[in-house]
Amino acid sequence: MKSFARIAAALALSWAFIVPSVALSADLIRGVQVRDPGVCGHERVLNRIATRFDHQVRNVPNLPQVAIAGFHNIRENRHRPAMKDRPIDRRYCHAVVSLSNGHSRDVWYLIEVPMGFAGIGSNVEFCVSGFDRWYVYGGSCRILR
Repeated sequence: MKSFARIAAALALSWAFIVPSVALSADLIRGVQVRDPGVCGHERVLNRIATRFDHQVRNVPNLPQVAIAGFHNIRENRHRPAMKDRPIDRRYCHAVVSLSNGHSRDVWYLIEVPMGFAGIGSNVEFCVSGFDRWYVYGGSCRILR
């Protein structure tokens, strides 16, 4: 039964993020090749973060009116695969975002599968360092680290 749950979670995860796109290549940073960020670097996930961040800065008082211009140094921090006692597959990710004002910030995010509408698809929670005005994710985004 455990292997069936793992296979189902893997299929749901791969199904949730299948969109036609250009294959991602490894980034070259300081002469060291970084491995593929996997689902954490998927275009659909990053677009969802950027769109929701835009909504956040427009609707939360006293936040600077900036947008995410790009994602860099994307990596997966931790993976908690679905199991019998916890049926949700969770991937904790980190990246650095370039903002439209020229500054860079850390962004911590969580990808949960199956957590979409009616349990189909995925959910993405994120926290951009310095933009969690009401500490929804704890100080310095610690809940998503």
